[in-house]
Amino acid sequence: MQLLVVSDFHLGRGKFFSNGEVNLLEDFDEDERFVELLDYYSLGTYYFSDIHLVLNGDILNLIQIQQENITHLIDEELTCQMLDEIIEGHKEFFDGLRKFVSRPNKKITYVIGNHDFAMSFQKAQQKIIELVGEVEFVHKLVVNGVQIEHGHRFEPVNTVPLSKIFVKGPQGKDIINLPWGSLFCLYLLPKIKYRRPYIDNIRPLSTYIWWALIHDFRFFVNLSFTVFKYLLRTQFRPYGKFNKNFRLSLKKLSQINIHPSYIRFARRVLNRHKDLKMIIFGHSHISEWRRFKDGKLYFNTGTWNQIPSLDKAQHQNITHLTYVMVEFAKDKTIKNAYLRNWQGKWRPYLEEARTNA
Repeated sequence: MQLLVVSDFHLGRGKFFSNGEVNLLEDFDEDERFVELLDYYSLGTYYFSDIHLVLNGDILNLIQIQQENITHLIDEELTCQMLDEIIEGHKEFFDGLRKFVSRPNKKITYVIGNHDFAMSFQKAQQKIIELVGEVEFVHKLVVNGVQIEHGHRFEPVNTVPLSKIFVKGPQGKDIINLPWGSLFCLYLLPKIKYRRPYIDNIRPLSTYIWWALIHDFRFFVNLSFTVFKYLLRTQFRPYGKFNKNFRLSLKKLSQINIHPSYIRFARRVLNRHKDLKMIIFGHSHISEWRRFKDGKLYFNTGTWNQIPSLDKAQHQNITHLTYVMVEFAKDKTIKNAYLRNWQGKWRPYLEEARTNA
C-alpha cells in the first residue's frame, strides 16, 4: 500500500466569476496539475496499486470565500451552499477525485482542518460523497504507525476541542464553533486581501509587516487601523451572540505564533506515542521533513498555492506542488517515504527528500 498526502489547497469559488471578474479571494489555480497527479498514481503501472489519497485539511476554504454577506453563523445549510459554489468553480478538481476513487484499489480520506471545519456537518460530507464517491471524513488518521493530521490543534487560537465543534445558533440550529483565528480570517482577511491579495500567503509574515512599515507605509497604517478597529469592536460590543470566541484575551494573544515550529510539535507527538513511526502535518504551508535520532520521521506537505517570500535568499514568488508519498512493505512496516514536488505528466516529480525507513 502507498499513502499519497496533500494539504492546504484552499479551494474557493474559482479563479473567475461567471461575469468574467477575477476572484481575488481564490488561492488555488492548479486543478489541471492535481488531476495529472491523480491520473499518474491511478493509471498505467499504478492502475491496480493500492493507493490511499489523504486530503490533509484546508482543501476547501469555507471561511474565506465571500466578500459580501459575511457571517460566522455557519450552519449545515450555509455550508452546503458554499460547497455548491466551490464545486462550480472547480469542476475539474472534483471530477478528478471521482475518477481516481472509481479505479481499482483506490481510497480517499479527508482530514478536516481549520479552514474547512464546517466539513464536520454530515450533509456536507454526504454532498461530497454523492459527487465523488466513497470518502472517509476524520479529524486524525493513523495508518500502520503513520499519523496524519492537519496540525492546527497546536495553535490554540486556530482550534476548539472536538467535543465543542458545534454550538447552538439562531432558531436552535447547530453552527460551527469557530476559533478566534478563523473568525479573524472570516471578517478581516477578505477586506485586506482585496488590497493585498497575497498577504495571508507570505512567509515569513513578520518580515513583511516590517517591510510594509518602511516601503508601504500607507497600507501599514490602514492595516493597523483595520485590525485595531476589529479588535475594539469585538472586545466591547456584543458581536458574538452565539459564538463566544471573538474576545481576544491576554492568554489568546500570548498563544499567537506567526511562525511556529512544527518540528517541535512532531517530536512531542512521537515521544508521547511510542507506537508511531512517522507523523505528517500540513497547516504551516511550509514543506519540510526531519529524521529524528531514534529514526522516527516528520513530514509537512506544504501547500500548492503561491507563496510570496521576503526571505533575502528567496525574494520571489514560490510555487511548489509538494506532496508526501509513503510506501509500506508487505508486513505493513514503512518501506520508504518521500517528499516530492509534482512537475507535470511529462516529467512527473522532483524528489525533494527520500528516506529509507
